Amino acid sequence: MEKTVIIGSRNPVKVQCVKNAFEKSFPGDVFSFEGVDASSKVADQPMTDEETYRGAFNRATNAKASHPKGHFWVGIEGGISDAAGLMEAFAWIVILSPDHTSRARTATFPLPDKVAQLVRQGLELGVADDQVFGRSNSKQKDGAVGLLTHGQIDRTQYYAHAMTLALVPFINEEFFP
Repeated sequence: MEKTVIIGSRNPVKVQCVKNAFEKSFPGDVFSFEGVDASSKVADQPMTDEETYRGAFNRATNAKASHPKGHFWVGIEGGISDAAGLMEAFAWIVILSPDHTSRARTATFPLPDKVAQLVRQGLELGVADDQVFGRSNSKQKDGAVGLLTHGQIDRTQYYAHAMTLALVPFINEEFFP
């Protein structure tokens, strides 16, 4: 039986990351994947860990509300932490099923001062990256992480570990009743 995974975003990077993780984690299962518009109900650029988590949870919840016949609903939200003069980027991933809720967070990485200044002025990270690095629509491509690692880690790869870790309860149901 095909299982439907609804992703609370149409961003191709996020959809591909979810697809990769589910297919690797459930090699014998067949899935269909659908990216949908799902509001995060937080700022376009979340500025705290809590706000970023809430954005991911809201995206998963809103995807479920709009597409209740799915088997899994996924929310991914990128955010910023700005403390002690250091701005860092990260993301939260939330996965819902009829029986479980799971979450995982990516690693953090530092942002350059030029990018941080633009974000502090109110720009979304992707827009700030585009200005500083002379790119366009980088958030639907390699993102800040790809730009800053010189392509060693693109945005899909960056989300991959957290996406797989968020699937732990689903691939180990005997330990997570």
